[in-house]
Amino acid sequence: MSELSGFWMFPVLLLFILGGFPIALSMICTAFIFGYMAFGGAASFQLLSQIESVAGNTVLAAVPLFVFMGAFLEKSGIASRLLAAIHLWTKRVPGGLALSTVIMGAIFAAISGVVGATEAVIGLLTVPVMLKHAYDKRLISGTVCASGSLGTVIPPSITVIVLGPVANVSVGDLFAGLLFPGLIMALLFGIYILVIASINPSLAPRDLDEGPRYSFTYKLKVTAAAFIPPAILIFAVLGTIMMGIATPTEAAALGALGSVLLSICYRSFTLDLLRSALMNTLLITTMILLIVLGGSMFAGVFFASGGMQAIQGILTNLGVPGWGVIGLILLLAFLAGFVLDLISVVLILIPISIPLVTALNFDPIWFCIVFLIVLQTSYLTPPMAPSIFYLRAVAPAEITLMHMYKGVLPFIALQFITLALVIAFPEIATWLPSKLLD
Repeated sequence: MSELSGFWMFPVLLLFILGGFPIALSMICTAFIFGYMAFGGAASFQLLSQIESVAGNTVLAAVPLFVFMGAFLEKSGIASRLLAAIHLWTKRVPGGLALSTVIMGAIFAAISGVVGATEAVIGLLTVPVMLKHAYDKRLISGTVCASGSLGTVIPPSITVIVLGPVANVSVGDLFAGLLFPGLIMALLFGIYILVIASINPSLAPRDLDEGPRYSFTYKLKVTAAAFIPPAILIFAVLGTIMMGIATPTEAAALGALGSVLLSICYRSFTLDLLRSALMNTLLITTMILLIVLGGSMFAGVFFASGGMQAIQGILTNLGVPGWGVIGLILLLAFLAGFVLDLISVVLILIPISIPLVTALNFDPIWFCIVFLIVLQTSYLTPPMAPSIFYLRAVAPAEITLMHMYKGVLPFIALQFITLALVIAFPEIATWLPSKLLD
């Protein structure tokens, strides 16, 4: 089997996926077929070793804990309290409800780690309210989709938990590096909403006479009651990781315990809630880890068959410059995000990309963060945008797919601006990790 034969793994994988096979089984079957063609019966030992490798990866132990935390918080009532507290400050601001949605999306992303859960929660809470206040349906759609997608670039993200070990990069460094790009993106979303609602108030009508005018002290008390417990939870997860106090798995365990204690404090804990969160955790974790296993098998066979050397040889012969290679990888990631889930894209492209990135002397932390921003942009981009289909599942019928497609376009442009800033000024992604290492 020649080195170039490994390239056929990608079209065969795509055929399996288009044929309706689950992505994990598609990667496992492709790895088995090409592994057997290359190494005969010995391929079975290589594939079995990948099972042991994934099962023994201590960082991946954080996945079920983060999933449990997100599933528990989704049903605990914390999101509705956060929205009410935020709206006390924003309801008389142009586009106040949409601004509240962005702020809540950023906060909930920082305490959940599960993108789909974040979007589903804020969609269920904010879409009916914005419709009641006659917000433009395109603005509603774009705001909810963009805010929910912040879970990709605001830690803790399940995608980052998977990406770190695959790229051989510290998960804590990735969390630290994502912090500023994620906040910049959320800030750009908020500025856009504020500007567009000020220019054209009909898109986001304000009801200045709505409800009583609460005192500053009252707002402060309500905000503290809603924000302090989640803030403690965010510090327990992100703060301990970035300060080097806890590993991602230990921090995830703290977050899982904290989510239960938080529901007890809010008096929303029930055995049915616990049972539902555990079942969701089991289903989602099984899916994620099976995809991780399939990706590890796929990448292992590709490397062992000489695919990596073939790619490097082709790029050298074509004379593609360093930035050209980075651009090509990011384009592939963007296109792959149309048909694959984010974790699958990471598992297919990152093992191939990181050796090229390090050989070209690019910072792997910077590259991983740029890669994640591209994935998030793909996640939001029509026609295959997963964020649109998450919203479709919770939005009323009066919000159509065309509203969603048109609504996300300005936010996609803002994501590209964030991407351009991180590329032009790599310190946005690398400064905080470097300071934490000092």
